[in-house]
Amino acid sequence: MRNGRRLLLTICTVLFTTSHALPQDTEILHKDTSTYTKDSIQQNKDSTFKSDDSNYYKFKVKQLVLPASMIGIGILGVYSDWLESKNYQIKDELRKNIDKKITIDVFSQYVPMAAVYGLNLAGLKGYHNLKDRTIILATSYLIMSITVESLKRAIKEERPDKSNNQSFPSGHTATAFMGAEFLWREYKDVSPWIGITGYAVAAGTGFFRMYNNKHWLTDVIAGAGIGILSTKIGYWLYPTIKHKLFKDNYLKNVVVLPYYNMKAAGICCMINL
Repeated sequence: MRNGRRLLLTICTVLFTTSHALPQDTEILHKDTSTYTKDSIQQNKDSTFKSDDSNYYKFKVKQLVLPASMIGIGILGVYSDWLESKNYQIKDELRKNIDKKITIDVFSQYVPMAAVYGLNLAGLKGYHNLKDRTIILATSYLIMSITVESLKRAIKEERPDKSNNQSFPSGHTATAFMGAEFLWREYKDVSPWIGITGYAVAAGTGFFRMYNNKHWLTDVIAGAGIGILSTKIGYWLYPTIKHKLFKDNYLKNVVVLPYYNMKAAGICCMINL
């Protein structure tokens, strides 16, 4: 068990540092802070998308490297005998002396994305206002959900506990890492530790999916890649979606809440048009 935990901690560290050590958003870190006058801050409350922030949403090929590699490793895990043997080794290590499941992953998958709204309610403002961040989150969640469900139906990998053939990729992990990347992007200029905490929760979600014998390691790695990439795409598409599909008077009142019952979990978005 100790070796399994060390392995997951190492993976989590590599995922976060590699994803955000790349110079993918250096333009934002060096933008002229003198533009943030009182008037511009007040205007920012109504709409945070500004023409001088175009680089923030600009597509960059290098941002694809990490998530695409993770998804590729996950797919290889389905067909590679060597990776399959590693999956079984990690499963056996994690499953030693386990008497019962810990279902915290059912709820923890939503913690990073919920934190974006919780921090805002607590008075800690993120990069976007309520309306704009909800557009980004809804776009990211839709992309992630379609990708995960499509791959589950196409690949039909058996779960470690043999309960069904919906193992690849891990949807819980994809949701958690989508939220972690969302949290990072919204609050990285406030404090990097907020994003690090979100990624730690996401990694913990992936760990407990393996601990509960629901997913292989490669399922979790692929799910993390899908989640990160989905959020990146959500930010890339945001300017087009906002200005093409939504008018300034739309989305006056938006409420986003996670929900859970004994059979399903998800996100409820209520919009007053």
